[in-house]
Amino acid sequence: MSIDDMSQAFEGIIRAAGEDPEREGLRKTPQRAAEAFGFLTEGYNQDLQELVNGAIFPSDNDEMVIVRDVEFYSLCEHHLLPFTGRANVAYIPDGKVIGLSKIARIVDMYARRLQIQENMTKDIADAVMSVTEAKGVAVHLEARHLCMMMRGVGKQNSSMTTSVMLGSFRSQQSTRNEFLQLIRS
Repeated sequence: MSIDDMSQAFEGIIRAAGEDPEREGLRKTPQRAAEAFGFLTEGYNQDLQELVNGAIFPSDNDEMVIVRDVEFYSLCEHHLLPFTGRANVAYIPDGKVIGLSKIARIVDMYARRLQIQENMTKDIADAVMSVTEAKGVAVHLEARHLCMMMRGVGKQNSSMTTSVMLGSFRSQQSTRNEFLQLIRS
């Protein structure tokens, strides 16, 4: 869908809400909303291999690598309302490591799609495993969902935690425990 098509759709939404899209404060809102929505969903237009761009490097390190507190925002596929939080991503290298910023870029690529947090967590873990061919990958997300805060049950202080453990993080309890302890410290 083009920005022009989305702009027309947002104009229809504004009109359906009972507002006049020609009112001074709203005149350019459909275009701005369309551009913002395009940015918030740009993950659909990204390719994992292009994003990583060869930033995989040989390494003798076989100890856990953790990138903590990667901020993200996404849109709930059920209500199109934001959820925001932090991701903790770990992997155990098997002869190679990934450039540090690429982990954050992978989180952003999957966050900028319409989805539920549970699927986003799995998508990030699968992507990191795919590009690093690591011995194990762990992803832990904690987020606050505006669909739960602004509507429905209206719980302002709740958050949701999801995790996916692959490889040695799943098969070795001590590895999983080390990860969970390190992200809490």
